[in-house]
Amino acid sequence: MSAASGTKAVVAALLANAGIAVMKFIAFLITGSSSMLAESVHSVADSGNQGLLLVGGRRSRRQATAEHPFGFGRDRYVYGFLVALVLFTIGGMFALYEGIHKITDPHELDSPLIAIAVLVGAIGLETWSFRTAIHESRKVKGDASWPQFIRRAKVPELPVVLLEDLAALVGLFLALGGVGLTMLTDEPIWDGIGTVSIGVLLITVAVILIIETKSLLLGESASPAAISRIEAALVGEGIERVIHSRTLHLGPEEVLVAAKVSMAAGSSMAECAAAINAAEARIRAAEPTARVIYLEPDLYQPELVEGTASPAR
Repeated sequence: MSAASGTKAVVAALLANAGIAVMKFIAFLITGSSSMLAESVHSVADSGNQGLLLVGGRRSRRQATAEHPFGFGRDRYVYGFLVALVLFTIGGMFALYEGIHKITDPHELDSPLIAIAVLVGAIGLETWSFRTAIHESRKVKGDASWPQFIRRAKVPELPVVLLEDLAALVGLFLALGGVGLTMLTDEPIWDGIGTVSIGVLLITVAVILIIETKSLLLGESASPAAISRIEAALVGEGIERVIHSRTLHLGPEEVLVAAKVSMAAGSSMAECAAAINAAEARIRAAEPTARVIYLEPDLYQPELVEGTASPAR
């Protein structure tokens, strides 16, 4: 569900941004507005970013190899990180440069009404893309708030598209404000101020994405709810308790589970093997993302595991 939702949101954003980029560039060539140029580059960068996300999704589906035995699921995190860097450098830094240049060397706008018409049309397309991203995100975010979803999501595409679309919408209104104030006051410096504001906005969003995707690249555990399901499924049929467990996302929909479990004293090798096999089946039924499971049988010794043992279930 999450992979399909992410792809749909990315494709919608790609189509919207490609159309918007063409409109903005035409408007910039006619008006000479720095806000329009910054927004044009922003839309081109966003279109490239959606292309990167689609490439990352495709590459993550490659089969595991001897060199990469756990597969390539983290490719989606790598490409999500690249998207954040592109947004920071090409989108944010260019807008800052162009805005400062316009403030220090302002010049009149040509045909500002065309710029306003294009911005209004772009707002319509961007709203459609943002609405699609919200709709697809609701399928996977559950009861989490939007900030919690951005912070905890293991699927990089949805948070990236959500924040990009939000930044794009706010940026369009900033550009609209800059052009509008330039028309009303006949002071082209407002166009530059709007452009600088767009740059600050894009850099802020990019930093948030860099922090979140870096955390995913380093390796995050499964969600607390998933860990609870996994540990609850471990206990039973020869397994008395979980001594300690660790989880790690190998990709958005693939979790590695490693646990040391307490077996009944005197259990034979065959009984241990049967209990572990049954536990693995229970885990996969309770948490389908748990695809790689390593269980180590042991005897529970509180003095050796104090502070790390999971409570008996």
